[in-house]
Formats: sequence, C-alpha cells, structure tokens
Amino acid sequence: MADVGWLVDRPIAHRGLHDRARGHVENSLSAAECAVVNGFAVECDVRLTADGEAVVFHDEDMERLTGHTGRVADRRAAELAATALSDSTDRIPLLSDLLATVAGRVPLVVEIKSRFDGDLRLARRTAEVIRSYAGPVALKSFDPAVVAVLREIAPERPRGVVGQAVFEGDWCAALSPERKHAMANLLHYTETLPDFLSWNVGALETAVPYLGRHAIGMPVITWTVRSDEDRRRARAHADQMVFEGFMP
Repeated sequence: MADVGWLVDRPIAHRGLHDRARGHVENSLSAAECAVVNGFAVECDVRLTADGEAVVFHDEDMERLTGHTGRVADRRAAELAATALSDSTDRIPLLSDLLATVAGRVPLVVEIKSRFDGDLRLARRTAEVIRSYAGPVALKSFDPAVVAVLREIAPERPRGVVGQAVFEGDWCAALSPERKHAMANLLHYTETLPDFLSWNVGALETAVPYLGRHAIGMPVITWTVRSDEDRRRARAHADQMVFEGFMP
C-alpha cells in the first residue's frame, strides 16, 4: 500500500475552491488557484475528449457548465479548451493545464469518470499525462476496472476507490444489481488493491469504510462535506474531507 499520508494532511476542495457568484466555476483553473492560495488540496474530475485527451470537467453533458448542448466526449480537445465556462472568464482546462497551474504546491486528487463500458482510454491517458508530474497526485474512480488498470500502469501513484452504500440514479442505471452490490461492498478488492477509499459522507457509518480504515489501514476521505452534520460525521469516521460551499 502506497504512503498517502500527504493525502489526509489538509482539507480537499471539491472541484477546486469554486464560487460561481465570484466567477470561479467548478473544475476551473481559477477555482484550483483559489484552493492553492488558501492552502487546500485540489480535487478534480476528468473526462475523455473525442480525440483521446483528458479534459477537466465533471458532467457528461456540457449544458450546465457552458450553456452548450452535446457531450464532452463528442468534442475535440482544442474545441473544448476554447470553450468558456458560464459566468466566468475561464475556459475548460485540459488536465495538463491544471497540472501546470497547481504545479505541486498542494496535493491533487483526480477522479477518472467512466461509463462502466470497459473503455479504459481515459485511465491510460490520465496516467500518461501525470507520469512526469513532480507534485503529489492521487487517482480515483468509481469504476473498479479503471482502478485495476491504474494498478498496472501507474503503480507509483496512489489509487483510490470512490464508493457509497447504495448505487442509484441515471449515471449508474446500466449497471447490473450484481455489479452495484460488488461496488458497494468492495468485492473487487483483490483486483483493485486501493491505497485509499473516497466514500460518501452519508454512508461513513457502514462496514466498508469502517473495515477499510480500522482493519486494513486504508485512509478514508469523504465527500462531499457541505454541512455541520457532514463535518461531524467526517471528524468521527474519516481521515479527511472533500468539502464544498464553506471555508474549513
């Protein structure tokens, strides 16, 4: 298991320290810079472009954050990099842009998005982009196949499983009940061998994060902490929080 003590040393800003009212949109370079100057680690999401690049963006669809219709996966990297984020002077950053902005000043946690369809190109491209990065960076994903391939291609980088007790909603509707059960109960552990868990704050008082933390010794970071009640759970049952909407 990799040494990930640095991962829990400071709170982690969810998609950067974003505040849309101030022009700092989630997953933007300005949101990342705000986190850095305030001493917080940065969490971000990456998606695959039509030409195989890793771009920093959370949603599968572009509308909420840019006002444009269509999927990120259908646009080329150059087009996305020229696309403005709504209510901001920022544009959609490539992962390489974010690495250059953070520049090792604080830890970076990269969540690799997946459609759970066996396509591992984004995992491979992300590992390639960060290979020469000198700063502390950890990779994580909901998809066990992504975490398993990271074990092979980027063993030097800490890898984590993103999880929760119940999987529901459109984003995971294509998953079979058996796959959801396996993901909720970490039944892929021998294939993924994660270095840390990133667990839903509402599900911290369940078996997987408890046993991961106390029996296996894996650090548990918890998402997304937004309220005093969330902070109480995080203090009691996790090693660090991914936070949003307030200053710790």
